[in-house]
Amino acid sequence: MQIPPFTLNRQYQEIGSEIESEVSKVLKGGQYIGGQEIAKFEESFSSLIGVENTIGCNSGTDALVLALRALDIGVGDEVITSSFSFFATAEAISAVGANPVLVDIDPETYLINTELIEQEINSNTKAIMPVHLFGNAVNMTLIKSLANKYDLKVIEDCAQATCTMWDNSKVGSIGDIGCFSFFPTKNLGAAGDGGAVTTSDQNIANKIRELAVHGSPIRYHHTQIGYNSRLDTIQAAILNIKIKYISKWINNRQIIANNYLDLLGKNPFISFPKISSDLISHSWNQFVIKLRNDKYFLNEDFSNLFDTDCKKYYSLRNLVKQQLFEKGINSIIYYPIPIHAQIAYKNKNFSRIKLINTERICTEVLSLPMFPEISYEEQVYIAENLNKVLKYCIDEIQISA
Repeated sequence: MQIPPFTLNRQYQEIGSEIESEVSKVLKGGQYIGGQEIAKFEESFSSLIGVENTIGCNSGTDALVLALRALDIGVGDEVITSSFSFFATAEAISAVGANPVLVDIDPETYLINTELIEQEINSNTKAIMPVHLFGNAVNMTLIKSLANKYDLKVIEDCAQATCTMWDNSKVGSIGDIGCFSFFPTKNLGAAGDGGAVTTSDQNIANKIRELAVHGSPIRYHHTQIGYNSRLDTIQAAILNIKIKYISKWINNRQIIANNYLDLLGKNPFISFPKISSDLISHSWNQFVIKLRNDKYFLNEDFSNLFDTDCKKYYSLRNLVKQQLFEKGINSIIYYPIPIHAQIAYKNKNFSRIKLINTERICTEVLSLPMFPEISYEEQVYIAENLNKVLKYCIDEIQISA
């Protein structure tokens, strides 16, 4: 059996004819920038998330940059976020001239440790950027409390969390601004790049709309230096079809996650990300397990520590990944290298001891195949082989429970 980590082929079999029909209408209509498809999607997504405004843009990365710019965050300012995320989270902060302040994660949830945020706040701090990683939700009650206490803005990185909920509110509607990605692998994915910014603040929405079209409130009148960051009309047409199915797909993901937990939960060598509160409705963009790495040492050289090749770094996670691959099970590592260890930030001198949980987890996490159409039989095959592989690998690595 060959099982991909993610596939859109099965989704296309279900809704491909609808997508082709809508794309054909756009091509025949000749309006490839803006138009009714964009307006329709922005209205539908606003309704889905529970906000007054959605502004489509070119990518999730652009959404973060536009959000930061709209809040006048720039040179000399600081934004607090997590080091355990895709690079774009910190990259966007740096792109506007601000400084990312990286906080360690809670090793049980893999999310930013909210108890460590307050000690990083100073006069230069302008915003907190919580990352709702893998479809889990950061404790937004605590984030909002801190923001109110210190007069900070909150930008939610929701790239992996479309339809995740905190306390009956969708993420992206709780902070000042929400930032979403429609990269094809997301819960709601386009057929290429795409993103959106959400907010219920009309002034912020107006600023973002201007920034996304060259800082132009009126055509050929430019009040500031902006960007060319628009959601493509064809992508909007595709998203307008897919958004009708999002509730079904999220429900499928939740069922699939529960299946994995049932099939693997008795294995003492597998840990799962903790859902820290009953207030969370997880959307399971990824299903991530943690395989303990007793070989991790803080003083190890970066170049070896975060290598995913078991021949170069002989850890339980790396060996399991290779063994699963040989049985046709394709897994992915999100994320093998923490942001603070990236070469692009080598001159920032981030404190490794402050980010020790982040470092360790990057050597331990493994994402199992997760997509709404995966079958129960495929999950059973994955679980049976993972349990068998672990027995071999644990003996090989010599790990005790």
